[in-house]
Amino acid sequence: MPTPHYGQPRYRVIADQLRERIESGSIPPGSLLPTESALTSEFRASRGTVRQAIAVLREEGLVTTEHGRGTSTRPITLGHDSKQAAKSDNERFEIAADADIAKLFGVEIGTILIGQQQVHRRNGVVESVVRGYWLHRPGQ
Repeated sequence: MPTPHYGQPRYRVIADQLRERIESGSIPPGSLLPTESALTSEFRASRGTVRQAIAVLREEGLVTTEHGRGTSTRPITLGHDSKQAAKSDNERFEIAADADIAKLFGVEIGTILIGQQQVHRRNGVVESVVRGYWLHRPGQ
């Protein structure tokens, strides 16, 4: 399969895509990555290529590999290191209340609420995702 990014090795492309998933929170801190065989199928790459991609992420400190368990993203650490660069992304959106949220707010299912999500990263690694909701009021 041709490399979609000319001049960039296939394992780097795979590492970039996995890094993006980790940083976006799609693969949460402390959770297992898909198995090597699942990644070989998804990316249509050899096991060696997938292993090289995982090695890149391991060298960057984004993942750890345990024999017999698999590869997981680094869990969140609560210590503060002033040398690490912190970044937050904020996103506001409208959402229709599902059954759980409607019950909490005491509104009907489907009522429009305002949501806000903050993704906090340190050195490109997601540390936390905070999501809040409030009732939609005209003019907000």
